[in-house]
Amino acid sequence: MSSVKDFPVEDCKSFWDIPGMKAGVLTGDLAWALLRYAKAKEFAIPAFNCTSTSTINAVLEAGKLLNRPIMVQFSEGGSAFMSGKSLPNNVKQASILGSIAGAHYVRSVAPAYGVPTYAHSDHCAKKLLPWFDGMLEFDEAFYKSHGEPLFSSHMLDLSEEPHHENLSICKKYFQRMAKVDLILEMEIGITGGVEDGVDNSGVNKDKLYSTPEEVWQVWEALAPISEKFTIAAAFGNVHGVYKPGNVVLRPELLDQFQKYASQKLGKPKPHFFVFHGGSGSEKKHIDDARSYGVVKMNVDTDTQWAYWEGILNFYSMNENFLQGQIGNPKGLDKPNKNYYDPRKWVREAEVSMRDRVQESCQDLANVN
Repeated sequence: MSSVKDFPVEDCKSFWDIPGMKAGVLTGDLAWALLRYAKAKEFAIPAFNCTSTSTINAVLEAGKLLNRPIMVQFSEGGSAFMSGKSLPNNVKQASILGSIAGAHYVRSVAPAYGVPTYAHSDHCAKKLLPWFDGMLEFDEAFYKSHGEPLFSSHMLDLSEEPHHENLSICKKYFQRMAKVDLILEMEIGITGGVEDGVDNSGVNKDKLYSTPEEVWQVWEALAPISEKFTIAAAFGNVHGVYKPGNVVLRPELLDQFQKYASQKLGKPKPHFFVFHGGSGSEKKHIDDARSYGVVKMNVDTDTQWAYWEGILNFYSMNENFLQGQIGNPKGLDKPNKNYYDPRKWVREAEVSMRDRVQESCQDLANVN
């Protein structure tokens, strides 16, 4: 992997030309090289929240059809669902188990889908740090055995805390993460709306917009440790889908953040940004964000709806065959097993979500 660390990825015609590029989960220098390539070519890799092997398969299938890299990510709540909602989670033990099991599943099947894949954990607020601790401890153990972490990256979202505390805690964790080649995604400013039980819908609007000075302070705190960090800077982002005009995105702020840092460092676009609250965003805002250094965008709400819509449409088309185990328009004694078998309607959900994943890839120019 060391050969790729300083490789000029911007000269590659395809991400497959990056030395060592492979199908399956990427970590360390190789995972970072692909993000460098994305920034150089001005595309972003979408990250999709997954809660089951079914949703993971839908994401990987879309990546395979497009022959493009993809990101699978797990929230704390989604991780608890992955391991089973009946399990106790008073110290986040079910969430730890679910995210680790999910990452192992991604590692097991992603190579068969033939595309580079990131295994990532999503928002982790201060109250959820026991979950983060559990994942990081497992990464460290996995690194001792395999020479790389289980996950590609983790996110810390301490944006609700005072800025100095956010930086201090992120710095502390990043020092551990860097030793096992993990990428850190950190958030400054607040993403509005509601996501995974965290309600920021009533937050002061000023908190929805970061400043160049705040973003630069992240660089000062983290860059001496490792280059492998991304910043989810706030530019009006809101989780969920809203009517046009209700959300005022200002991606031009990302350009200001880049120029501020560029003047300090003497190199163009030093920051790697993440676009949160991507569901329902206008194409123009996405295009602008990509041009200003966004290399990852989170998508959850739109794919949640797509998954459900696949089931809804299946039921609407086959309603008369789904009212009992026996009896349908073809006869009172005719069985309906071919319709209520979960493999039928779950597959329709996967296909619908797969198509929406492909749409997100197209929006982010993550296409060939």
